[in-house]
Amino acid sequence: MIEKLLVTGIASEGKAIAKHGDKVVFIPFAVPGDIVDVQLTRKKNSYAEGRAVYFHQYASERAEAFCEHYGTCGGCKWQILPYAAQLRYKQQQVTDNLLRIGKLELPEVSPILGSEKTQDYRNKLEYSFSNKRWMTLEEVQSDRELDDRNALGFHIPGMFDKVLDIRECRLQAEPSNAIRLAVRDFCLRNDYPFFDFRNPGGLMRNLMIRTSTTGEVMVIVVFFAHEPDRIHRLMQHLADTFPEITSLLYIVNSKANDTILDQEVLVFKGKDHLLEQMGDLRFKVGPKSFYQTNSEQAHNLYRIVARMACLTGTERVYDLYTGTGTIANFIARQAKQVIGIEYVPEAIEDAKVNSGLNGITNTLFFAGDMKDLLNAAFLQRYGHPDVLITDPPRAGMHTGVIDVILSAGPQKIVYVSCNSATQARDLNLLSVKYKVTQVQPVDMFPHTHHVENVVLLERCLPPSAVTPC
Repeated sequence: MIEKLLVTGIASEGKAIAKHGDKVVFIPFAVPGDIVDVQLTRKKNSYAEGRAVYFHQYASERAEAFCEHYGTCGGCKWQILPYAAQLRYKQQQVTDNLLRIGKLELPEVSPILGSEKTQDYRNKLEYSFSNKRWMTLEEVQSDRELDDRNALGFHIPGMFDKVLDIRECRLQAEPSNAIRLAVRDFCLRNDYPFFDFRNPGGLMRNLMIRTSTTGEVMVIVVFFAHEPDRIHRLMQHLADTFPEITSLLYIVNSKANDTILDQEVLVFKGKDHLLEQMGDLRFKVGPKSFYQTNSEQAHNLYRIVARMACLTGTERVYDLYTGTGTIANFIARQAKQVIGIEYVPEAIEDAKVNSGLNGITNTLFFAGDMKDLLNAAFLQRYGHPDVLITDPPRAGMHTGVIDVILSAGPQKIVYVSCNSATQARDLNLLSVKYKVTQVQPVDMFPHTHHVENVVLLERCLPPSAVTPC
């Protein structure tokens, strides 16, 4: 136990930090200015981790937690920080990563663009069933016998088999909570076994709920076992109880992992997709499609991408990791041609449909592993890009992809990232031919430490040059 420790800052992963002697101590669920007693849970040579067990003094810059699950659930850890402070720390995180990891010469970083909605902003949530519910500290310390160990909610961080039963989540608007609770109650009343992570078994595995700005609702129930009668009864119950569901789907996944990309999606009622609206564009979003989870802020994000690309109508644009083609279609009317590349074949099919929905005829979409598909032969066949837009997953880009980009030599690169640390690493590799000229952080995920960042790189040497900028 360390007593009366002053919290002085926020670490990149969202935990609060304090100094104790020559060690840095990481503490979740605290904010700078708090004075706390910390129970250490991990101790290394240069740092330690712990949890705040008593607050002697609360920071002056603090907000009330709005969620009943705060402190146990691993999400929304920053809800005790005022939103203006969250934005300040996120901006600093982006700047620090680009300078420290990327070792880049930066222009002035533009003020972070905050989200108008800070609650009910997500269009997608995924829940897990478990027969080993996470017990709160109060339950553990009580003498009550706990018969119900089933849960439908979120995984406890670092605990693959423990799930916190969620009563209300403030991240997605209704009918999200009502649907989740109705599924949970029906399964408990009818003795549907919840999934066992340690000894894989049971019937109920996952639940995904997607909503759209057009008012459509998609529900996907994932079962572990194929039990047609039980599956039908639950799906019919959902159809009868929630007529507003426009896409009611299910999957039987008996694999060792939760991924559904290789699984057949079956339609119980309604459509196999929902429609999302962004300005005057419509997008088809299927159960396997990637679509930015904050719909309204995504529109602002894509406006920034378009502004940085500054297209005149004569450019060939490559859109890497295009997903369902949202960015590609968003900027297509300002370009000569847009070529989108994505790993998930279903997403590429949606991207093509999205072009058709919007009367866009100057797009081409290809499915395949980026590092294998994007090569010299591809560039020779379809032409070198004038502008390249890339929006990779959190792990960033494969070095092989970066090599091809350097070889292709576009005049501009717009790099969108949900992880400024891996973005900084990639920018460092690109800096042999490119210079960062604009940086714009965007907050897509209020109350978390996650931050989106958009960077414009402009070529400062001829494509054949190898001398650093």
